[in-house]
Amino acid sequence: MTGPGPAGLDASDGLVAVGTPIDLDNCAREPIHIPGSVQPRGVLVVVREPEFEVRQVSANVEELLGHPVESVLGRHLSALMGASQAARVQQAASIVGDLHRRNPVECVLDVRGKSLEFDAILHREPGGVLLVELEVAFGARPYSFPNTYQAVRSSVEALNRATTMADLYDTAARSVRELTGFDRVMVYRYDEEYNGEVVAEAKRDDLNSFLGLHYPSTDIPAQARALYEKNWLRLISDVDYAPVPLVPAVDPAVGKPLDLTHATLRSVSPIHIEYLQNMGVHASMSISLLRHGRLWGLIACHHYAGPHLPPFGNRAAAEFLGSTLSLRLVDQYEDDQLHRRLDAQAVLVKLTAATMNDGKPLVSALLGAPDLLDLVPADGVVVDIGGHHRTRGSVPSPEVVAAVAAWARAAEDEIARSDSLSRTLPDLDVDPALAAGALVLNLPDGQFAAWFRRESLRSVDWGGDPHNKAIAVSEGGEVRLSPRKSFERWQEIVRDRGEPWTPTEIESADMLRRHLVETLYHRTRGALRVAELVQRSLIPDSIPDLESWELTAHYEPAAGERVGGDWYDAFELRDGRLIVVVGDVAGHGVTVAGTMAQLRNALRAQLFAGAAPAEAVRQLNDFCVHLLRSAFATVLVARVDLDSGLVEATSAGHLMPYLTEGSATAVAAPIRLSPPIGLSSARYTQSTFTIEPGQCLVLYSDGLVERRGEVIDDGMDRLARGLGECAEPAAYPIWAALASGHTEDDVTVVTLRRP
Repeated sequence: MTGPGPAGLDASDGLVAVGTPIDLDNCAREPIHIPGSVQPRGVLVVVREPEFEVRQVSANVEELLGHPVESVLGRHLSALMGASQAARVQQAASIVGDLHRRNPVECVLDVRGKSLEFDAILHREPGGVLLVELEVAFGARPYSFPNTYQAVRSSVEALNRATTMADLYDTAARSVRELTGFDRVMVYRYDEEYNGEVVAEAKRDDLNSFLGLHYPSTDIPAQARALYEKNWLRLISDVDYAPVPLVPAVDPAVGKPLDLTHATLRSVSPIHIEYLQNMGVHASMSISLLRHGRLWGLIACHHYAGPHLPPFGNRAAAEFLGSTLSLRLVDQYEDDQLHRRLDAQAVLVKLTAATMNDGKPLVSALLGAPDLLDLVPADGVVVDIGGHHRTRGSVPSPEVVAAVAAWARAAEDEIARSDSLSRTLPDLDVDPALAAGALVLNLPDGQFAAWFRRESLRSVDWGGDPHNKAIAVSEGGEVRLSPRKSFERWQEIVRDRGEPWTPTEIESADMLRRHLVETLYHRTRGALRVAELVQRSLIPDSIPDLESWELTAHYEPAAGERVGGDWYDAFELRDGRLIVVVGDVAGHGVTVAGTMAQLRNALRAQLFAGAAPAEAVRQLNDFCVHLLRSAFATVLVARVDLDSGLVEATSAGHLMPYLTEGSATAVAAPIRLSPPIGLSSARYTQSTFTIEPGQCLVLYSDGLVERRGEVIDDGMDRLARGLGECAEPAAYPIWAALASGHTEDDVTVVTLRRP
């Protein structure tokens, strides 16, 4: 936990100048990698290779080593360390590449006549810069880097025996505390947005617990995370230290402040120091936990009894333990992920097997046992597929579900997801107790499956724990940085948010979606074949062959294998009169084909029994209103006396047929319009007129005259002109001339001509 700000940047990237006082307003731009100062527990010497000339040194060189600054600057390293010890450092630095495995170089320096042990910690920077950190070797020196493994052997073995992430965390916290002697050791885990949670803790018995507390990402800002990913261990042996400046302040070779990213003595942000002081912490150490080079978490160590300086060997052993834990975390995480994938795959196999039963609605298959909540854990799920709408678990109101589904469709992605609907859809009135996050599968034709998760806010009551309450009281109202304040900020960050959708859950949902799209396609093709068979069975195999009249008919299906609702019928009654019918049921698909079949047969029965067109249509409407309540259709019925040409006709909402007379434009037949089929209490009228010799009656469906982007009147005018120019109209030529290439809807044309 430290002050906020971006990583690894210079002043040109918007960071404040070195030396600028840091506060909560500008800490986001603090250049923490170039602080210009170090902690006073050691001396930092900046040496230029290969001459080993001292170019910069920390101002405490006289206090710790007995040499005035001016006596070492510009001179060989031996002026500071003595010839023999400088030679040891030069020899250690002579290897190519990373010097980490050579650290520390154990030295004995003469300080004011006394021989004192020092650890020389080396790090090479680009441009011929060698950092030499001389740290007084306090206490025992039980470990050197080559035998670090011996120090942590039992801990590594315990980590290897761990079978869960929790076991790994707990083992690491205990081992690091035993190794370093800190009063409290915590393991932090970070989410995708770097909000942290304390997942393990080893501490003194008298300390209050931080286990389970959450902290916002600003406690480990971007620039600090970048340093943690480069330098895996950071120690503050005394939080009350006074920073020691480098002399001179900038590297004279380049004229810029020195990058201290890899320096163990690097001074830290005053904002972070304030945070630790408010916690009562006197010493702190952190060890980075990485996954594929990215910060996964931290092992954070706090000491309350006073300053604390573990020997370098202990720190190296703790860093080795952190590296081992990182590897084990990656292995365990990927193992856990594999098991989750396998579990999800087992559920998916059962779900897909259930959906392969064509006799069972997809919704029933998806909400059977197992169901979609077993595949993607959530508080509720809504499925809208194949005309069926069902829910399982706790879901928001239908209005909210519809709005979320519309948002998902507008996202134009196969899967749309949000952890915070209140942020994604700010105008939507959604109760986070019912739905804070959503994951939606977009399926063809506006169908969908949507999972919902409630707000996930872990409640930790600081006031309920007497120790934490004491902290709160001691802080008072003036303290601006503390774990308690961070937890309050975290609560604000995660409010109105659900648990994030994990990569495994998204992967499972995507696999399910692919299967559902394929299943819907096959089911639709099967349904279309059924509908097509139904429709073709309704088209007369033949129409009456009249002695002195010419009767033609043509039906053309819509493009794209869309089964429409058009039908026509033509048959002679026992008394010799001719029945001609053209109808159109609204919609497409199997349901429409079934409705069309019922209407066609019911109407045919009434007409064959002798009902006049108006009466037959009235009875058809009664049949539809009572037994096919969702159906809506138009129909035109004409009964023609073939001897006289007298026509009795009723139009139930259908487009008026045309009469051709050899003039430039055909005219609409004189039929009064009545309401469509499917309206209760509708009344139907019957009109009469005569087809004179030389005239042709042309009946059609709206697909003949409708065009995308124009009003239907334009199409009807076009049809009237085309019929007027046709000497002997017939069904197929009319379709070919006016509708070929425009089959967005199915088309029916019937002509009856009296020569």
